[in-house]
Amino acid sequence: MTTASGTYAPKPGAAPLPRMIAAQAALEARMLLRNGEQLLLTVVIPTLLLVLFSSVDIVDTGKGKAVDFLAPGILALAVMSTAFTGQAIATGFERRYGVLKRLAASPLPRWGLMTAKTASVLVTEVLQVILLTVIALALGWSPHGNPAVVLLLLVLGTAAFSGLGLLMAGTLKAEATLAAANLVFLLLLVGGGVIVPLDKFGSAGQHILGLLPISALSDGLRDVLQHGAGMPWGDLGILAVWAVVGLAAAGKFFRWE
Repeated sequence: MTTASGTYAPKPGAAPLPRMIAAQAALEARMLLRNGEQLLLTVVIPTLLLVLFSSVDIVDTGKGKAVDFLAPGILALAVMSTAFTGQAIATGFERRYGVLKRLAASPLPRWGLMTAKTASVLVTEVLQVILLTVIALALGWSPHGNPAVVLLLLVLGTAAFSGLGLLMAGTLKAEATLAAANLVFLLLLVGGGVIVPLDKFGSAGQHILGLLPISALSDGLRDVLQHGAGMPWGDLGILAVWAVVGLAAAGKFFRWE
């Protein structure tokens, strides 16, 4: 409609930036939770691994209850499955089908779209952490430590894996991203200290694997939640380096088409 002066009311234009980011984040979260393959990676597989390895004596996890060792590693795996594997695959196919190209032409800036994707990942992770925590507690888990330190580890881990996932999705073809993301998921599941303790890989292997983001996240969470340690500065430092390098590389090399 128009007013007497001939101007339009309400005034046309883009919504405020925070509202656009929130709306896009809500859409991304709904799409992620409706995807059956992503739910398998983010919810079903971590849950099954937690229940199976906590109930059956398959891997020697050292002294104490198996669930006390496994629960922190499974939480780290859940972060990786959502922030890295799931996001890389979904974003890779969005890029292939031209979705990202069209979104890039919208009033939402490109950095705002990436922010929305990261926010949707955080929403999914909150649901994952709640579910896995409830299951682990039912299995007899006895967590310790400062929740604020746990939150810091999870946030830094999310940033590290999100940067790596976006870098992969923005530089490889969709099919290559699908294969590579799933392969990395399987390799890090076995060699990242999630289920098998790193000391099983020998001294040299332990030091090398300990520099991986999944190892740093699972080790840091285990130090705090199983042993009641304070701030795991070494693991936080490793995650911070991966986060900075991954996000910077994704921002520089990401191709929208």
